[in-house]
Amino acid sequence: QVQLVESGGGLVQPGGSLTLSCAASGSSFSRYAMAWYRQAPGKQRELVARIINSGSTNFADFVKGRFTISRDNAKNTVYLQMNSLKPEDTAVYYCAAELYSINRAWGQGTQVTVSS
Repeated sequence: QVQLVESGGGLVQPGGSLTLSCAASGSSFSRYAMAWYRQAPGKQRELVARIINSGSTNFADFVKGRFTISRDNAKNTVYLQMNSLKPEDTAVYYCAAELYSINRAWGQGTQVTVSS
């Protein structure tokens, strides 16, 4: 089993940047596809970005060109670099570990608030 702990959320002004981290415990981290999701109040959880074990990535249209996802298998960590943040990016951001397209674990979430 893998366990996930996110960090790096906070309050940032519009146009600012934040980097989220997700540290995984357990074995075989490199086998998992890792993803970031977010959930705003009153809305469904939605996929933000995913990185598979080969390093290939995909992004939701609403973050393309602004967010970057990366992983460090030696540190069992996945990152989400968020630039040019907008108020509509405000949400709780969750890290997820996926294997064979099935979610295997969620982190507890970290709050990101974009406001002046």
